Formats: sequence, C-alpha cells, structure tokens
Amino acid sequence: MSRADIDAAAAAVGARAGGRVPAIGLVMGSGLGAIAGRVAGAARVRFADIPGFPGSKVAGHAGELVLGTLGGQSVAVLSGRAHAYEGYAGGTLALPLRTLKALGCRWAVLVAAVGSINPKIRPGRIAAVSDHIVLAGANPLTGPNDESVGPRFPAMNDPYDPALRKLAKRAAARANVKLAEGVMAHWPGPSFETPAEIRALRRLGGDFVGMSMALETVVARHCGLKVLGLACVTNMGAGMDKRAPSHADTLKGAAVLAGDLERVLLGTLESWSDAA
Repeated sequence: MSRADIDAAAAAVGARAGGRVPAIGLVMGSGLGAIAGRVAGAARVRFADIPGFPGSKVAGHAGELVLGTLGGQSVAVLSGRAHAYEGYAGGTLALPLRTLKALGCRWAVLVAAVGSINPKIRPGRIAAVSDHIVLAGANPLTGPNDESVGPRFPAMNDPYDPALRKLAKRAAARANVKLAEGVMAHWPGPSFETPAEIRALRRLGGDFVGMSMALETVVARHCGLKVLGLACVTNMGAGMDKRAPSHADTLKGAAVLAGDLERVLLGTLESWSDAA
C-alpha cells in the first residue's frame, strides 16, 4: 500500500465530509457500533465507497465511517473493522487507520469485544488496555515501508498512552463504572483458542484475548497516532468456565456493556483536552 492509496482514500472521505476535520478516530468492534449513532452533525461514508478500504462481513460490523462531533470532540468513527482472519493482507488492514491520520486525527480510540483470561476479570467489565502481546499472526507492517507514513522499526514502549488511560479511569469513576486494566493477548482467529492456548497466554502475562486491537495498535503507533484501548469483556476464555465461547455470545455480551461503554467513552472525550 502506497502513500497514493492513503491519499486516495482520504480524498474520497473528504469529498463527503463537508469540511469536517476529525481530531480523534474511533474504531468500534463486534456489536459495539451503536456509539456511531450518537455522533452529531454526522456525515456517513460507506467503506465500499472508499477506494481500497477493506469491508467486514462479520456480524456486528456496520461497515461505515461516520464524521461529526461526539463528547464535544471532532471525531471519525469506524463503525466496524476488517480482520486478518478474513484474508486481508497487512497493507489493506492498515489503510483505515492510516486514512484517519491523513484526515487529521492525532489520536485513536480502539474498542473491541474480548475474552477474559484473568479469573479476576469476569464478563460484563470494561477494561483499559495497558500493553499487548503479539506472538501469533503476521505483523501488519510486514513488507515494504514508506518512510512518509512511519519508520521501518517503530518503537512500542508505550503502545497504549498512559495519559489517555488516566482520562478513561477518571471518566469511569465519575460514571460509577468499575474499570479493569490489563494486557491484551492477540490471537489470529477465526477459531477461538483452545484451553491449552489460553493457559499459555495467561502464563505469558495476558489478561484478555482478542483478534484485532493489538494489530491495529501497531499500525496506529507506526503512523504516529496515540492510542487508547478499551476492551469490553464479553466471555471467559476456553476452559475457564463450562461455556464454550461463541460469536453469538460475544454480540450478546457487547449489548449488555453498551451503556457502560457509552458513559466511559463520552466522559473520556469530554475531558480529552486534559491529554492534549
């Protein structure tokens, strides 16, 4: 994927954006796209109308980019995301976040439904992600590098911005939401993890397991976006309770968490200038 591909995608969005210049990009995962309906003065662009944009056929992903105002901030919301397990190459997966940066975003809020692999963090919780582990699956930066987009070897010392996590914690406290915190372990999917794989990820230091956020964070940090990761815990990992994980349960769990997520997210956005 070249700089020309990024510019073409940004131009297509800009032509429909009515002059809106977003500062914050939000990526909403399975069953979590309802927040896009809260965007004021919204301009909506279907992923299918953006050159090169990957579309998701997974249930719970609307497939549109929404620009407007949310929580007093100028935002661009990706309502839905594509996944590596759908067969997309790294450059294609990177295009949405790189387009957000080209549109003017300085920050990215990545929201995903995840499984817990920490017995102390049960379904029905929202968590701020502090770090991640990526051992399985290709790095989305694999291939030629364009230095105008980001460095060949980007540092990952603080993949999830500490100042943004503090904002989220304060917003959660004001909303009376008990926010957890922990490390995201990446799993490539689409099959869920086995009990042995869950035990291995726990021993490596993971608290949650997901199939998208960690790779998106690599892309975001590479192109200079600061990241806040919010994980919505919808189920326990395989072998940690008697129920086998399923995508249907992921969507149900996300619906249960929608209210808490909205309160935390809006509260965070309303105080965003504190992190600027």
